[in-house]
Amino acid sequence: MFRTTTGAPLKPTVFLILVALGGRQRHGYGLVKAIESHSPGTRIEPANLYRTLRAMKRDGLIAESTRRPDPELDDARRRYFRLTEKGARLARAEAERLSKLVRIAKKLRPLES
Repeated sequence: MFRTTTGAPLKPTVFLILVALGGRQRHGYGLVKAIESHSPGTRIEPANLYRTLRAMKRDGLIAESTRRPDPELDDARRRYFRLTEKGARLARAEAERLSKLVRIAKKLRPLES
């Protein structure tokens, strides 16, 4: 479902999840809060989030973490996710693709009159 070598763009939600996981594990609500705090105006609906997480897990971009916080500090129903090496490679490839597009846009200056 998610291709790394074709240069095809990722859906924004997939890219934001990959970036939000970065070097740490998070549960679904934690992902939403991290994404919304770094991307004002972005709203991720729960159904879309969990559907996307299932697809990303199936495709090996993320994995469910077996490490859990102290049970006294956490809700046992939460599922934590972490980035896989495949997911990290895809996030780097997508960031580079987007960076190239921004460089092109800056050179062309399409918004200047």
